[in-house]
Amino acid sequence: MEAACTTILMLVLILVLIWAWMMLNWLWFTPKRLERLLREQGLQGNPYTLLVGDTNEFAKMRKEAFSKPMDLFSHDIVPRVYPFFRHSINTHGKNSFIWFGPAPRVILTDPELIKDVFNKTYDFQKIFLNPQVRLLAPGLVSHEGEKWSKLRKIITPVFNLEKLKGMLPIFIQCCDDLISKWEEMLSLDGSSEMDVWPFLQNLTSDAISRTAFGSSYEEGRRIFELLKEQTELTVQLVYKVYIPGWR
Repeated sequence: MEAACTTILMLVLILVLIWAWMMLNWLWFTPKRLERLLREQGLQGNPYTLLVGDTNEFAKMRKEAFSKPMDLFSHDIVPRVYPFFRHSINTHGKNSFIWFGPAPRVILTDPELIKDVFNKTYDFQKIFLNPQVRLLAPGLVSHEGEKWSKLRKIITPVFNLEKLKGMLPIFIQCCDDLISKWEEMLSLDGSSEMDVWPFLQNLTSDAISRTAFGSSYEEGRRIFELLKEQTELTVQLVYKVYIPGWR
């Protein structure tokens, strides 16, 4: 009996040591090795920070960017949409790297390098996505290899130029309906102040509903509301470090 207990304890100890080594390798040794290899290739970036990488700074800059109104007369949306990427490029150069947790991501702005990456889809794999993101977008965004090629062939005919031209009357009708709504909201003096962003979101949903499903946004409002809520929750996960089993 005592020998059996000793054997079990030894097995448990070995499993714990193996798990500890795997975690240490994932959280420190592999990221530091990748950082060294990236720097040897001439890329610059922030030093790796245990577990979080650049995610805290990324989230902080994004929150600051969204807390300020945009200049209505400027088309420069990069400081608002991608503040941290812009900061990294300005600090470390046009070809640099950032950290999403223990995983580095390379930023490329050279058109030739970008073309090279797109032409070598089997050498340059897509970034790892949080499994919950994959549930929301289980399509071309997350698939690789043969599965990606098969799905691409299936959807390509949908975006045929002639088919898109056939959708124009529907798009025009969606826009006309939106304009009619705005006209009904005008005051007696013919002016009104409103937040157009929710209307533009609904316009996109309405166009998708009518072209893809033959119904208006109003008929499928609840479905779109649930999708919007799920998307907002998923976006929150994108900017956090994924720890297997944590959720």
